[in-house]
Amino acid sequence: MPFSDFGSRFRGNTGIASLMNDLATLPAIGEGELLCRLGGGNPAAIASVSERFRKALLALASDATAFGRLYGVYASPQGHAGFIDALVSLLNTRLGWSVEAENIALTNGSQNAFFMLFNLLAGQSGNEVKRILLPVAPEYIGYADVSIGAPIFTARQPDIELIGDKRFKYHLHAIDAIDSDIAAICLSRPTNPSGNVVIDKELEALSALADRNGIPLIVDNAYGAPFPDIIHVDTTLVWHPSMILCMSLSKIGLPAARTGIVIASREIIAALSEMNAVTNLASNSVTAGMLAPLVASGEILDIAHNEIRPWYADRVALASRLFDEAFDGLPVRMHQPEGAIFLWIWFENLPGGCQALYEALKARGVIVVAGHHFFPGLEGDWPHRRECLRVSIASSEEELTTGLERMATLAREIYATA
Repeated sequence: MPFSDFGSRFRGNTGIASLMNDLATLPAIGEGELLCRLGGGNPAAIASVSERFRKALLALASDATAFGRLYGVYASPQGHAGFIDALVSLLNTRLGWSVEAENIALTNGSQNAFFMLFNLLAGQSGNEVKRILLPVAPEYIGYADVSIGAPIFTARQPDIELIGDKRFKYHLHAIDAIDSDIAAICLSRPTNPSGNVVIDKELEALSALADRNGIPLIVDNAYGAPFPDIIHVDTTLVWHPSMILCMSLSKIGLPAARTGIVIASREIIAALSEMNAVTNLASNSVTAGMLAPLVASGEILDIAHNEIRPWYADRVALASRLFDEAFDGLPVRMHQPEGAIFLWIWFENLPGGCQALYEALKARGVIVVAGHHFFPGLEGDWPHRRECLRVSIASSEEELTTGLERMATLAREIYATA
């Protein structure tokens, strides 16, 4: 069947589709052999956190009138009013912001939010194609294929700081000026895939650059403060009306709930709400209604600070130790784990590239994500983009341990025969 140009793009091998298909279509492995699922972005199932959410859902379901309003009546295109009001209060009292309800919209997941935001700001605009600048590649795999028309991303190669024998860190390469076709600057912080946290000074420089050019700075805060707070370095979370801050309820442990949060100027929120009405009618209300009391009471912060963040801090410590032991003596480094839920592993001068390594690992029962998918808009032939893998640390300890051991064994074989 013939598809439109827009539709045909989804018939190819998009990175995000490959990732999600790996979650649903698992490779055949030997009987009794452990399948190591280290590829997806699913957060860890932390028992104590899940129990809190279960109790919140039961409390909601016990009130027949309130529950009926949530599943039986559309919310406004802006999102569940009670949740938005609770979030306004939390952000203003706990963080000292000056946010109003008109600065917040809810979407059906962050992926949906970025589809609307990117196409609202970039793409064909009169006789010009506006673009989104990704200032520190690599960046989130889900951005790459969301444009309605022509590709809209341009990315900048970062500076790399080598740390000891086994670590490295990306830094923003100074950007003094940008082209007139740049409609917005966007970065994730902490970054998916690398776990990099752009330092406050670098974020301030990007914010100033955006202000000088009259464009918004979009910060994808899916893993950051105040929730889920999966961040292991000291940073300052800021917001002002020229910034678009995107948050998510997925990484607190509710990925199936598909609820994204956008904090922006009134103009952006009004436009998003209208787009939401056209594309979705309304956003999911059930999850927002369930969590509104936890946000209003501040309990959501206790969950993030005292349960989610410590769990991932312990897992980072374990993963770092396992990595150092497994890859000892190999020309392999991992990005300094500063946040998010991944290891970003760099196989220096990798023979055959990361796609071949991904396929070989999959055949051995280890599911990861090949790194070349995470560089949308980056021009030039930078070998580094073909030398990295993203590895989730949110799976079981057994899967993480076995997966890293198999990966190191394969890497030794590849380097030995190169």
